[in-house]
Amino acid sequence: MSWHVPVYANALYGLRPLQDGPRTRSATLAIARAVLHTNTHIAPVDALLLAGWAVRAARAQGLPPEFLAATLLQESAFDPRALSSAGAIGIAQFMPETAADAGIDPRDPFAAIEGAAALLGSYERAYDSAYANPFAAALAAYNAGPGAVSAYHGIPPYAETREYINDVIDRWAKITGYETPIQSP
Repeated sequence: MSWHVPVYANALYGLRPLQDGPRTRSATLAIARAVLHTNTHIAPVDALLLAGWAVRAARAQGLPPEFLAATLLQESAFDPRALSSAGAIGIAQFMPETAADAGIDPRDPFAAIEGAAALLGSYERAYDSAYANPFAAALAAYNAGPGAVSAYHGIPPYAETREYINDVIDRWAKITGYETPIQSP
């Protein structure tokens, strides 16, 4: 599968409300806005499509959509063609072995989003009662591996992993900043 901008997307490049609109109650719109602010090479229609997919995948795993989106922003800026120097592939930056274990094609952005949601969801559930912040532990496992989290009984002391967690949490806060808080009755 090759990633491309649809032919009709040229007419949509002027959709600045996706990027600069007011606060919204829509997680999909908030995520699309964050994607457009992070990745200047993605078309608004593609940002909206991928954001919607991320919202559905996160909710299917019981994760906050903004958490999954922040992770994908940190991994690849929502670029389905991303390739790291270490060999991580695609929007979720799966290593080939991890993708094979998960049974997904890391080059397929939709499969990779679902795979990342499933992996992060499994980590978050596993760490929910074990650590004060299961989301930080899940991010540590996604970045350094679950073996490192187990060996250090929490977030490993690796500077890269700690910075990664802080960066994702910052991105998560920025995405939620695009949203209007829902008032309780």
